Amino acid sequence: MSLVLYNDLTRRKEPFVPVKEGHVGFYSCGPTVYDYFHIGNARPFIVFDVLRRYLEYIGYTVTFVQNFTDIEDKMIARANREGITVRQLADRFIEEYYRDADALGVRRATHNPLATEHMDEIIHLVSTLIEKGHAYEVDGDVFFNVGSFPKYGSLSKQSIEELQSGARIEVNERKHHPLDFALWKSKKEGEPSWPSPWGEGRPGWHIECSAMSMRYLGDTLDIHSGGTDLTFPHHENEIAQAEAATGKPFARYWIHNGYLLIDKEKMSKSLGNFLTARAALEKYPGRAIRFFMLSAHYRSPINFSEDSLLQAKSAMERLDNCWSDLRYAIDNRKKADGSGSPEILSAFTALEEKFRAAMDDDFNTAAAIGILFDGVKTVNTYLKENEPLDGKVLDAAVEFFRRLDSVMGILPAEEAREDGTEIEKLIAERNEARKKKDFRRSDEIRDELAARGIILEDTPDGTKWKKKT
Repeated sequence: MSLVLYNDLTRRKEPFVPVKEGHVGFYSCGPTVYDYFHIGNARPFIVFDVLRRYLEYIGYTVTFVQNFTDIEDKMIARANREGITVRQLADRFIEEYYRDADALGVRRATHNPLATEHMDEIIHLVSTLIEKGHAYEVDGDVFFNVGSFPKYGSLSKQSIEELQSGARIEVNERKHHPLDFALWKSKKEGEPSWPSPWGEGRPGWHIECSAMSMRYLGDTLDIHSGGTDLTFPHHENEIAQAEAATGKPFARYWIHNGYLLIDKEKMSKSLGNFLTARAALEKYPGRAIRFFMLSAHYRSPINFSEDSLLQAKSAMERLDNCWSDLRYAIDNRKKADGSGSPEILSAFTALEEKFRAAMDDDFNTAAAIGILFDGVKTVNTYLKENEPLDGKVLDAAVEFFRRLDSVMGILPAEEAREDGTEIEKLIAERNEARKKKDFRRSDEIRDELAARGIILEDTPDGTKWKKKT
């Protein structure tokens, strides 16, 4: 089976075939950097990070682009309130984004373009739309003319009339049609601005993504992703302005993740259930949050609650314990140069094939996690029932977990060798203190290690240690 993705443009699953063989151009909408990103934003950041990893796992070279919107009404308002520049505000929250995304295991994009650093591309795209009759200028503002683009509504599967009746539309008598949207906004008091053929101003929100994605990925992207709330108007408008300018399909596959609910309600400041990723990370381990986000199919809604996060944390502890036991067995238990136990080796091969089949079927991370835990069960049973251990089996188990985790990103980070050596020395000192009945020193060492997040477990095979989840 080859990779099949659900394409929101066609409303069906389709075999994945990129524009260029062996390479994937992947654009995912990033945050507006006026504050910490919320836990709902964390879902697309995590799930599309895993899709990118999986594409690399099956052999593609991926150019992954995720933008930062660094000029927008909310940014201007907050910067003015704080008496700083919009640039200073953006720099602060881009740094905070990386801090939280790193804690959630999200890899850095190939490119993280900023709107303010791509004004030439934005102005060129707007100019092209005017020249081709798809946009018009009024007193320094430039609007896209939706009536000039017959395919408008192709992503949301609604006509212009249906979209107009269901949308919140700001009344503006200067627009030719209520759904026409701003490509360029004329300068206002207290706002940053850039020179353009239509006077000083700044770009509209939608034009930024089209200009930046085509700058790095060409006129036709392979994958464009984001939250389902971006389908209309943002992604619909991106398609219109990009395809009106180039005459080519803008993106081959449109992928949207489902909503994240908080205690079964849509997150809203008015409901008092608004939660930033930073606040969530102060309460739960980043890997547990990541595991939770991957425990449901990406297109399904998912409910963020205390119980669901505790369940995720418990599952992570099972995985961590297995990984710790496996590493301990490699370093400390008796091993023989066996045949590799063909039955166990074939079990790992079969599990990885099932993992790939789950991910090939529209990126089913929920099923993939289940297969990863089948591997946990296989390893735990082997370690419990065999002595001495077969070195080839242990190596195969480590390789199995590492290969699957290159996609999922949920295993604990391995300790640096020198750090591990220091911990082993302290454990040896503690064991010696216990032999001498120096329990005060023994307890001091345990407390010191606990303060560093190291948990000790005394077993018949010796003292094991692991990092706290």
